[in-house]
Amino acid sequence: KNSPNVEHNLGVRTTKVKRQNISRVIDTVGSITVDENRIEHTHVYTDGWIKELLVKTKGEKVTKGQLLFRIYSPALVNAQKEYLLALKAKNTTLQEAAKKKLYSLGFSKKQMTTLKKSKKVSELVDAYSEQGGILSQLNVAEGMFVKPDTMIIVVEDLSKIWLIAEVFERQSNWVKVGQKAEMSLPYIPGKTWPGEVNYIYPELDPKSHTLKVRMIFENESGDLKLNMFADVKIYADPKKASLVIPREAVIYTGKETRVVVKTGKGSYIVRPIKIGIEFDEMVEVLEGLKAEEIIVTSAQFLIDSESSLSASYTRTDADSTEANPHARHKH
Repeated sequence: KNSPNVEHNLGVRTTKVKRQNISRVIDTVGSITVDENRIEHTHVYTDGWIKELLVKTKGEKVTKGQLLFRIYSPALVNAQKEYLLALKAKNTTLQEAAKKKLYSLGFSKKQMTTLKKSKKVSELVDAYSEQGGILSQLNVAEGMFVKPDTMIIVVEDLSKIWLIAEVFERQSNWVKVGQKAEMSLPYIPGKTWPGEVNYIYPELDPKSHTLKVRMIFENESGDLKLNMFADVKIYADPKKASLVIPREAVIYTGKETRVVVKTGKGSYIVRPIKIGIEFDEMVEVLEGLKAEEIIVTSAQFLIDSESSLSASYTRTDADSTEANPHARHKH
């Protein structure tokens, strides 16, 4: 027990344990990758030869509807002839059969309309890009023979991208699909990109025990490049009505975490506690305290020493906590 004069000389300050909602923000890093729903693989539907190739180099920008190549295919030529013969004979059954055959060989509705109007067979059939983006693969050259299993061209639409990040196992139950995210790049200070979590992978990495989380971001500006590393914040749902105390009230001994509780006028007791989330100079208390209890926020070391508790206490300042916010984070 300490007298009021001793308390005054020690500079004892106290506060009450309170309940409040805790905002949970996960700070991590991720790697930018292509949105796999925005990849166009171009194949042909029948054997043929690439007679004209209108795109030349990998990395080239491609617009939606752009002519990519012209192909000569005997099967396509014969199918066009069959359709025109059916038109001339005014045989609707044969016309429908010929149309279906042309569609199955990769003919478009626009090409069908042109054929019906012109009544001329196209020796070379045009192939157009179905989306804009970047030419990421070009696997043919003019004059090459191609088959349906030939991957001719791949176009990646980068107007939206994925960011794949990892979160600690202890934070894995915080993350939900639809949560807001904010990305920043070290080389563009001050700029952020809003996004959201759109997929959570079903298993943890067996070595690092981290959980992969996928987020989607707009990239109309093109500033976000594939394989870049980016910093990201994931705004998880708040943890409601949690017990919290100031971080300065906590004593870290290396073996356990303690606080000094005021039990009466000039009376104190040192009590072990279990802590959770640390945020804004505050600490969540999982075990060891109740709401409205009074704890010491300054001079607790001296009081602890007065209590004849022999331990080597270490305090971590705000800088070290900021450098490694998860170092003492236990659940």
